Amino acid sequence: MRHGVKLNHLGRTSAHRKALLSGLASDLILHKRLITTLAKAKALRVYVEPLLTKSKDNTTHQRRVVFSYLEDKEAVKELFSVVSEKIAARPGGYTRVIKLGTRLGDAAEMAMIELVDFNDLYTNQAPDAGKKKRTRRSGAKKKTAESVAAETKGTTDEVEAEENKKEAASEGNKKEEQPEA
Repeated sequence: MRHGVKLNHLGRTSAHRKALLSGLASDLILHKRLITTLAKAKALRVYVEPLLTKSKDNTTHQRRVVFSYLEDKEAVKELFSVVSEKIAARPGGYTRVIKLGTRLGDAAEMAMIELVDFNDLYTNQAPDAGKKKRTRRSGAKKKTAESVAAETKGTTDEVEAEENKKEAASEGNKKEEQPEA
């Protein structure tokens, strides 16, 4: 009987299971979301959550402990720099498992496991919270009466100058068209 056994062996030997979970955990940390079978997602959650808790304390010892589990230098760097900043205030429950249905080939139950703080759909703040909303209207502020008068005067002077040039050019063309006597 398997009373109280929390570890799912996943039909693998101990070394194979550790390698599998290490690879899945590294991919989860690097990509923030992963689609796998439901059994692997649940086993991965048990494997990766203590590592995420260890990342909150950025010491050499904790980095070495996490590296012994992940065996991926880039994943450790990402975990201790980007991920640990986002999960600093969270007391636990860093991952979410969402069931996706069955796979067509073998009818295995599929699931998506993701880091909770990196999904913008479920968080309270919008992803563009700091950005200003852009509109199609002009970004210029409302003009004062003086600036409008100065601009219209400048534009009328420019328009008159262009009209004078056109008239001079058309007069030059008229002179060329007239036959000399």
